[in-house]
Amino acid sequence: MQGVGAKLTRGLNLGSNVLASDNSGARIVRIVSVKGGKTKKGRQQYAKIGDKVKISVRKGNPEMKGEVFDAVVIRQRKPFRRNTGQRVAFMDNAVALLKDDKGNPKGTQIKGPIAKEVSERWKFLGKITKFVV
Repeated sequence: MQGVGAKLTRGLNLGSNVLASDNSGARIVRIVSVKGGKTKKGRQQYAKIGDKVKISVRKGNPEMKGEVFDAVVIRQRKPFRRNTGQRVAFMDNAVALLKDDKGNPKGTQIKGPIAKEVSERWKFLGKITKFVV
């Protein structure tokens, strides 16, 4: 997995409820852990744009409720800085669910924009979205 070309800020804590922005059947999900996240000893982990997280489905399809999936953070409210000096922030926090470790998405389309950094890091998500910011 390649690095991200931006100075990312700590956007989402563990236990944050976020929007599932794809058509996989989940609506509201809770972040359980961050896969491959690095923090200082004793500090709680956090997620940021482009991170792979483990989520638990809270609202949505009744068969999916309570199940645990992998997902990628595609939008965050907290502003982050790109290398051009531009600051980017979205209106909501959102994730896209994954069905396997290769990064293949569970849904077939993503509602709303995704960050450019996400589409560079996760190629499959860039293919099914309508527009990249």
